[in-house]
Amino acid sequence: MKATTNNKGQHKGMGNNTMLKLTAVSALAAAATICAAPVKAADLKLPPISLGAGLRTQFESTNPSGGSNTINDFNVNNARLYIGGSVTENIKLMFNTDYSSGSDLQVMDAVARFEFGDKFNIWAGRFLAPTDRANLYGPFYASNWNVYEDGVQDGYPGIVQGRQNGVAYWGTFGIAKVSFGLFDAPGTFGEGEVLTSGRVQLNFWDAEPGYYLNGTYYGAKDLLSVGLAGQTSAGKHAYTLDGLMEKKLPNGGVVTLEAEAARYDELGGYGGFNGSYIDSNGWYGLAAYLFPQQVGIGKVQLLAKYGAARFNDAQLLPLQEAPTAEYEQTTMEFNLNYLIKTFDARLSLFYKDTKLDAGLPDTTQIGVGVQIQI
Repeated sequence: MKATTNNKGQHKGMGNNTMLKLTAVSALAAAATICAAPVKAADLKLPPISLGAGLRTQFESTNPSGGSNTINDFNVNNARLYIGGSVTENIKLMFNTDYSSGSDLQVMDAVARFEFGDKFNIWAGRFLAPTDRANLYGPFYASNWNVYEDGVQDGYPGIVQGRQNGVAYWGTFGIAKVSFGLFDAPGTFGEGEVLTSGRVQLNFWDAEPGYYLNGTYYGAKDLLSVGLAGQTSAGKHAYTLDGLMEKKLPNGGVVTLEAEAARYDELGGYGGFNGSYIDSNGWYGLAAYLFPQQVGIGKVQLLAKYGAARFNDAQLLPLQEAPTAEYEQTTMEFNLNYLIKTFDARLSLFYKDTKLDAGLPDTTQIGVGVQIQI
């Protein structure tokens, strides 16, 4: 700013101390102006940072067998914060947290990602190990609402939401995607051993770039995929075989078929009715159809899923009640899904029926779920 005539006249009658004070004040004001001035992004060269959040919440009404009272609950299934950024073109960081009803806020993903192309990528830190597709897509990217409640899928051991601490390689070679890693077993099941984990996946139609997967693409891809995964440590093992087929029809509708078979031999698994079973196996099948017509601001999808799991070899802890030697769980689920913006805004009306043999209690559940992501 240019000085006015009056200001110039005032300057002439000032002493040395006053001049020094004004000079200091002027210097500070100039520095503040420089700091406050807008700085171009090109001058700062900050790495790009992405922020996001996700919420899955539901109301459920559960009716146990045997004349017990109906239980009504509002739950926060998952509340997550997502942070990611690139240090260089090939070095990236991922940091995600998760909170759910009944648990504290936890660090879910904390990953240093060294990604050099389709064929060579290294992840280190806490993340999903090479396992079944269901573990690699998580609840936000699953087709059905009540994911991981059939005693079959995502039974591999984990610290938080299926995650483990370790390092893994992954790469894509034509139709094959392979991944292999070493992980910290003591954090998962108490043995002082390294846990070895691996997966081989074949994509016969469209490819699936990246490490994490989806349970559906809602017609964005035509997918035919088969995956074989396994873990082993200290003589304990787990294996899964999974498949996903998704096809967009000429009328614009989308058909989704998903299946998995699993065996958990003293490694992972769901532990059965009272958590004491160390050996389990099972399978599930899922079918869904997304109607092409727009209904209001979204589209409607019908979904059905059936799963069967058998729990064997109970090992009792002190003061545990003796369970049956083995028993079977069957789970049937139906969803009426309303997709507003695929995974970022969807509603689910669900019904789930869980039956246990050997005289154990059955349950039926009906509810509505809401999922939002930004």
